[in-house]
Amino acid sequence: MVARLVIAAPASGAGKTTVATGLMAALARRGMAVSPHKVGPDYIDPSYHAMATGRPGRNLDPWLVGEELVAPLFLHGAAGADIAVVEGVMGLYDGAGSTEFASTAHVARLLGAPVVLVVDAAKQSRSVAALVHGFASYDTRIRLGGVILNRIGSERHEAICREALAESGVPVLGAIRRSDAVATPSRHLGLVPAAERRTQAVRAMDAVADLVAASCDLEELLRLARTAPPLPAVPWTPGPPAAPVTRIAVAGGQAFTFGYTEQAELLAAAGAEVVPFDPLVDETLPEGVRGIVIGGGFPEVYAAELSANEPLRDQVAAFDGPISAECAGLLYLARRLDGRPMCGVLDIEARMTGTLTLGYRDAVAVRDSPLTRDGERYRGHEFHRTAVEPVPDRPLFRWRGGADGFADGRVTASYLHLHWAGSPRLASRFVEACRRVPAV
Repeated sequence: MVARLVIAAPASGAGKTTVATGLMAALARRGMAVSPHKVGPDYIDPSYHAMATGRPGRNLDPWLVGEELVAPLFLHGAAGADIAVVEGVMGLYDGAGSTEFASTAHVARLLGAPVVLVVDAAKQSRSVAALVHGFASYDTRIRLGGVILNRIGSERHEAICREALAESGVPVLGAIRRSDAVATPSRHLGLVPAAERRTQAVRAMDAVADLVAASCDLEELLRLARTAPPLPAVPWTPGPPAAPVTRIAVAGGQAFTFGYTEQAELLAAAGAEVVPFDPLVDETLPEGVRGIVIGGGFPEVYAAELSANEPLRDQVAAFDGPISAECAGLLYLARRLDGRPMCGVLDIEARMTGTLTLGYRDAVAVRDSPLTRDGERYRGHEFHRTAVEPVPDRPLFRWRGGADGFADGRVTASYLHLHWAGSPRLASRFVEACRRVPAV
């Protein structure tokens, strides 16, 4: 049995990430093995979770992988852990579109996990009790095990909130004072990833661990986590270990920080030796690779540096093996990004825009590619403030109200982020396509 907690909130901005990450770090300081998880398709929060715990941050998203895989993926990630902490997304009951599907509440039910509600008390006092009562009674399938009050202004403010909540029957498990020491900088797609500010992030992590340890009842939180029942599920596995049959280069570094941990595990299980490379600093691809995977991130922030690395851009342009690119990878393969030369694998221009494109996509592949087959359905997610021109005249994917993606015999490139655990055939297809080409 895995002890577990879901950290939720009434809305975004209440302090879920601060509390969840601080709790992870505080428990890890005690010598506990803490398994970090994030509800939804977020890539940035898990980077801080990994820093806090020393274990990969893993996502739990029923939309991307299906309800039936949430508990197995959770158990896979939590193997050997003393406790798992799951950070929610948006408000507790906010799901895909107008539904509760893929919400924090949905995942909490699938995991049978007690929920701790983080409430921003900065501009209220007794009203927190009415708010918490509403969240506790809205769906009785959710077990609201406690409340952590955030942004408390004074001892008097805390006392009033605690007194009001005592009447609600929901225990207060922490009261956190306002603090600038734990602020995390943001930009156009949310928080700045931990990999881009490692020194500052380590200092902030220490501060938030101190804050949570001093402000929350860790023993009571542990007791609550241990009340979670056994999960009637079998841990997910990427498959039995396979002897490597090919090398695949996977982009990383500060410009390409978006990716799901299970992708590399599936590639390895399919017979790939996964080799990281950093397009910001590495002037050549890793030796002997037959395929390239370029995930998401912030190439628009590092466009000048990526463009200046001409030797690597030329090598990627000349590469004749399969390439899988998502979002940031798509931009890197363009001729230019905001006027700066990129790899030129795709005959498109990319630029920043003022429009945020965000949302789940129920997509159908309408062309074959090294990954997809015509007619197959995929559930993905878009998250960007860029655009490419010209748009594909024969897109790879179509969905209600939209289309996207470029494909030929060796390249699959799209804005669509896919969780490969939900479509494990992607890894085996890509490895097989790579195996058939000569090594670089």
